[in-house]
Amino acid sequence: MKKTKSLPPQVKFQIALEVLKGEKSAVEIARAYGLHPNTVYKYRDELLSKGASLFSDDTQEKEYERRIRELEQLIGKKEVEIALLKNFLGQGR
Repeated sequence: MKKTKSLPPQVKFQIALEVLKGEKSAVEIARAYGLHPNTVYKYRDELLSKGASLFSDDTQEKEYERRIRELEQLIGKKEVEIALLKNFLGQGR
C-alpha cells in the first residue's frame, strides 16, 4: 500500500490555482508535484466550493466570540456567588 503525500495547505492552494489558470493540463501539474490527476482535481473543486467562505464576514466566528464573553461573565458571577455563600456559611475563614 502506498502512503499518501501530506502537502501543506499553501501547496494545495497553489496547485488548485495552476489548474484554474489553464496554462498546463491537470496531468502535467500532477506529474510536476508527483500526484494523481484526481487529487489535483479534488484540490481545484475544494477551492471552488470553499472559496466563497474566504470572503465571508466571519459571522460564525463573531458569534462564538460573543458566546465566550457571555460564558466568562457567567463564570465570574458564579465565583462571586460561591465566595458570598462561603462567607455566609462561615467557611471562608
